[in-house]
Amino acid sequence: MGTRYKRALLKLSGEALAGPVGYGVHRPTVEQVAQQIGRGAALGVQLAVVVGGGNIWRGAAAAAEGMERATADYAGMLATIINALALQDALERQGTITRTQSALTIPAVAEPYIRRRAIRHLEKGRVVIFAAGTGNPYLTTDSAAALRSIEIGAEVLLMAKNKVDGVYSADPRKNPHATKFARLTYLDAINQRLEVMDSTALSLCMDNTLPIIVFDLQAERSIERALAGESIGTLVSA
Repeated sequence: MGTRYKRALLKLSGEALAGPVGYGVHRPTVEQVAQQIGRGAALGVQLAVVVGGGNIWRGAAAAAEGMERATADYAGMLATIINALALQDALERQGTITRTQSALTIPAVAEPYIRRRAIRHLEKGRVVIFAAGTGNPYLTTDSAAALRSIEIGAEVLLMAKNKVDGVYSADPRKNPHATKFARLTYLDAINQRLEVMDSTALSLCMDNTLPIIVFDLQAERSIERALAGESIGTLVSA
């Protein structure tokens, strides 16, 4: 299988690692995700990953219950580091050389995020996992995915969803009449308040003309197919 992109960034939600349990880290699910990532990297694509932490902690939910928002968000960043280490372990067990870089300085478990070092890892064929979001409260891991994509010069941002194969006019799990979009412009997604990613992240992608592919992670070989340029999910672009 050939590839359309030389360098890409994959955004995984924390829930993608929770599996059927719905919370925490489900090892068989993490291994399945790692296999998909490993096959994508084996195609010769320089592949980076941003992982969320919602399977362990949700800062916005904790803040809604009275916790100070910045503190709640920092706790969420720590949750993403746990997920990043679990994913790194699964990737390396299958022979995919991986490096984890954290926006929060935790030298005992991960490299600090350094843009030039991250790019060098990618050039050497290593998968790079970006943990701890942007390192700033009030910003989601969607924003981290958009920012890191632009910083490393990724040609596409792959937004992996759980059992939703693209962007719809409404939640297809609740509304059977929801319409799927094959293509969208950034402005359409923002104006119609479609659930592609949060508005800050989407605006950052629009300002830097970074294309986004929204697809179902559970679909067979979905990451490889997206990297090959197949018409999969929904393309959001200019």
